[in-house]
Amino acid sequence: MASGLNESGKLTTLQSISLIIGFIVGVELFTLPREVVHAVKSADAWLSVILGGCVTLLLAWMMIRLARKFPGMNFYEFVQQIVGTWIGKMIGLVVIVYYIHLGSYEMRAMEEVTSFFLLEGTPWWAIQALFVWISLYLCMEGTDVIAKVCQIIVPITIVIYLLILLLGVKNFDVSTLRPFLSKGMSPVFHGMSTTTLAFSGSEIMLFILAKMEKPEKAVRIMGWGLGVAIVLYTTATILCIGAFTAEGVMTRVWPFFDLTRSVEVDNLPLERFESLLLSIWVLEIFATFNIAFYCAALGLSHVTKLSYARSLCILLPIMLIVSRVPRDINELFQLGRYIGKANLILFSGLSLILLLISRWRSKST
Repeated sequence: MASGLNESGKLTTLQSISLIIGFIVGVELFTLPREVVHAVKSADAWLSVILGGCVTLLLAWMMIRLARKFPGMNFYEFVQQIVGTWIGKMIGLVVIVYYIHLGSYEMRAMEEVTSFFLLEGTPWWAIQALFVWISLYLCMEGTDVIAKVCQIIVPITIVIYLLILLLGVKNFDVSTLRPFLSKGMSPVFHGMSTTTLAFSGSEIMLFILAKMEKPEKAVRIMGWGLGVAIVLYTTATILCIGAFTAEGVMTRVWPFFDLTRSVEVDNLPLERFESLLLSIWVLEIFATFNIAFYCAALGLSHVTKLSYARSLCILLPIMLIVSRVPRDINELFQLGRYIGKANLILFSGLSLILLLISRWRSKST
């Protein structure tokens, strides 16, 4: 356990599922339809989302197998046991850098969405300051409190999403999804690479399995959490294509948000229904940032032996600085693509290597 971090409670099954959904589903819901359609260049892009989710589930199963070999230990602890202290700490530092960039990306994306659609003209530092200070207070208590917050945020998010789904059906034109597989499966497979950022977060099992009340149900819990994310991303992509066509989706920066703005609400006391969606989704982005912030601070406390609280305070200004590096929205999206690729290499590839090494060492002894 990290110094200064008191996590006596265990995560229930529902809290674990909420934590997974809260980490995976974030700002990518607004951008994934454009990214995947741009890669596939046809209305078959939703197939890439489903296949990408299925591959992620297989990779998550591998990570769970790795974490189960070291009960009671998180990733930063057992990686040092597998490859040695110094190499383990170097790997830990790389993972910390990854989570710094992921947290900074989510923070900047939240600021871009909020300042453009909700609080136009508000200085960026005013938006981010409130965001990070609340997150700092929340993360001080570790996964116990973060999971409880996700348990509140996730159901509300799903309800709002389902409402948008029902109201958006009237703008849906099924003919825009045809012809089916007009260009074959090759573009669909190519489009799977764009889903890496959207489904990044399944590696959370490497960090929370030791804290789960029923770790033997980890695969089922991941199945539920990732399954919800797959459904949300797939339906969002299908709805955007159905409303705007594949060509129209590629020209929009935030296609799912534009879909929400096209929804007409006649019998609800809301003049701007999209404001409700954004208000709720900012909380979802907040949840994603909190978990990335926690994972980075947990790693820093293990690698450097600093207290967990001090690690949080050190990382906070670093994340703020990194979040300002992208000069515009295009550079921010490019950063997101790099993060998605890094997640695939860092956790999928590394987990496979660590699993093979641990099995080899267990057989040799």
